[in-house]
Amino acid sequence: MGIEIRQALLSDAPAACALLRRSIAEGCAPDHLGQSDILDNWLGNKTPQTVATWFSTPSNHAVVAERDGQLLGLGLLTQAGKVALCYVLPDTLRAGVGRALLGALEQQARCWSISKLHLHSPASSSAFFERHGYANAGKEKACFGLECDLMWKSLKTDGACDPAARKRFCNCSGE
Repeated sequence: MGIEIRQALLSDAPAACALLRRSIAEGCAPDHLGQSDILDNWLGNKTPQTVATWFSTPSNHAVVAERDGQLLGLGLLTQAGKVALCYVLPDTLRAGVGRALLGALEQQARCWSISKLHLHSPASSSAFFERHGYANAGKEKACFGLECDLMWKSLKTDGACDPAARKRFCNCSGE
């Protein structure tokens, strides 16, 4: 498959924004059903400037999936244990990109000693998260007006990572 998962860079923001917008507009069409009020709300904060802000926020960990210089997917984890983004280009669905992104976010969560992750999933994506060990806790209205599934997963945290990656909420040395 030849995909690389790497930390997102500020320079990735325009391409990542375009990827998010396309993934939502096309890949999530079964969820928003072309309803302009929901789609406009969902896309409302998906600008290159906002994406760059997400990438530069110290309490976020953003990763991209890339092949031959093209972004295929984007994932973002907050230090509160929320998988805020996990999107792939519609034409790369079911090719392992989402699995690789989710694996990278879960590894970072373990490094941060986060033992439980949560996210809001559109109905069309819930089965993907369930296949990767997430439990469906029921329906909840997302901030953009779409009814989503509240998903969660417990993680075993073994602390096996770079000590610098363990820093959470402070600039302590971790010792």
